[in-house]
Amino acid sequence: MPGKKAVRPRDDGSRKGTRTKRGYPKFKKYQVRASVEYKTSGWKLSEDRRYLTLTDKFEVGTFKLWGSRNLHYYQLKQIKRVRIIRRHDGYYAQFLIDHIREEKKELTGKQTGLDVGLNHFYTDSEGNQVDNPRFFRKDERQIKKLQKRLSGTKKGSKNRIKARNRLGREGAGAEPASAHRAPSHLKVSRRRNDWACKEAQHVIESNDLVAIENLKVRNMVKNHHLAKSINDAAWYKFREWLEYFGSIYGIPVIAVEPFNTSQNCSNCGKKVSKTLSTRTHKCPHCGYEADRDENAAINILQSALKQLSTTPGRGESNISGETGLCLDGETQTDKPTRRKRKSG
Repeated sequence: MPGKKAVRPRDDGSRKGTRTKRGYPKFKKYQVRASVEYKTSGWKLSEDRRYLTLTDKFEVGTFKLWGSRNLHYYQLKQIKRVRIIRRHDGYYAQFLIDHIREEKKELTGKQTGLDVGLNHFYTDSEGNQVDNPRFFRKDERQIKKLQKRLSGTKKGSKNRIKARNRLGREGAGAEPASAHRAPSHLKVSRRRNDWACKEAQHVIESNDLVAIENLKVRNMVKNHHLAKSINDAAWYKFREWLEYFGSIYGIPVIAVEPFNTSQNCSNCGKKVSKTLSTRTHKCPHCGYEADRDENAAINILQSALKQLSTTPGRGESNISGETGLCLDGETQTDKPTRRKRKSG
């Protein structure tokens, strides 16, 4: 048929005896792997616990460790995994240690429900509101400038590597003074994680029970009008920190299903339909009036207490020690890694 070309069969190369590799096209990668992980073998610590040597066939040599974590407090048999992670500002070593962390806390007699949102990061059942920090939104304009500079460089050039590093992290010593203060994705991510960690610890230390919504954030970000704001709010990271500190302090953190928590009246239980633009709850049945988020937080707390009373043997929530929450507590190394070691 004129105007069309015949498609060559996929096995044409094998018929001719040539070893041509076919398949879907792949993007060119400037980096191979972002981390490498070992279990109880393949690595060795020096006697002073300041040097880490990989003893397998990886052949990357010895890493010098420095940081705020003192490994002398733990025995070598307590270290179950060693993970080396690459970031734009260097390389970090994570040590997964078999250790139970427990903290004592005085009972406050308070119970709270939290309703997270975008206008305010969360509103509790007592009406207290915490502002949304919006770390990415505040630095978005400057980050776009760095992205524009990156897109204007030639692929494979040294200027492109420098522009990519400026975008991924803060400027290095040889860069202009303005680059030292330039925002970066890595800096925004660390500020957001640090803020969520401190706020979650404050909530756990101030209450004896915390109720939250079991939000499906992965489905919520499919709404492209709100995806950027939802990701910037870091609701799921905040929940992870709540569950983490809850397990440490022995405080139950209960996640309830978000079904009509904003629609039902927390005073009489009747459903009062309202749109997202309606920020005040006014019940026509009982006359109760409150902020929309406060009403939802009270419903969340009531659902959690009901769930706690009907579930036998309900204890505090726990999360795995391998979640990587304490990323800011990594021990920095001085050498790169190039591939990921298969675990198992």
